[in-house]
Amino acid sequence: MAQVEVSREREIAADPNAVFEALADYAGTRERVLTDHFSEYEVREGGTGAGTLVHWKLQATSKRVRDCLLEVDEPSAGRLTERDRNSSMVTTWTVTPGATEGSSRVTVETTWQGAGGIGGFFEKTFAPKGLGRIYDELLARLDGVVRARP
Repeated sequence: MAQVEVSREREIAADPNAVFEALADYAGTRERVLTDHFSEYEVREGGTGAGTLVHWKLQATSKRVRDCLLEVDEPSAGRLTERDRNSSMVTTWTVTPGATEGSSRVTVETTWQGAGGIGGFFEKTFAPKGLGRIYDELLARLDGVVRARP
C-alpha cells in the first residue's frame, strides 16, 4: 500500500482568526461551504473545534463514496486535524497570515493509505486530482462565506 496525498492552498482576504473560526464551526459554517460531493452531514458531538465528531459521505467519483466519521482535534493554534474513524484518512487544515495585511493562507492536506497493486497505482495517480478539485471548490466557497461576514 502506498500513501496517497492531496494538498491545496488558497489566499483569502480575511483575518486568519475569522477564517479559522469559520472552519472550526462544524455546527454552522462548515456545512455551508461543503460542495455537492458531500452528503448526510451530521454533527454527532461538540460542534466547534476540538472534541467535535462529525459524519458525512464524500462522493469523489460516480462510483466511489467514502463514509467518513471524523474526530476533530486542534493540535496547535490555527490548525484543525480531522481523523476518520472508518479509514486511515487524516485531513489537516492550517490557517496562517497571508501575504497582505488582514489576509489568510488556508492549506488543506489529506493523506491515507491507498490500495495495493494496480488499483493502488490508479488511486495514487487519479484520486489526488479529483479530491484536489473538490478542495479547490470548497476553499472558494469558504472564501465567499468568510468575506460576506460583517
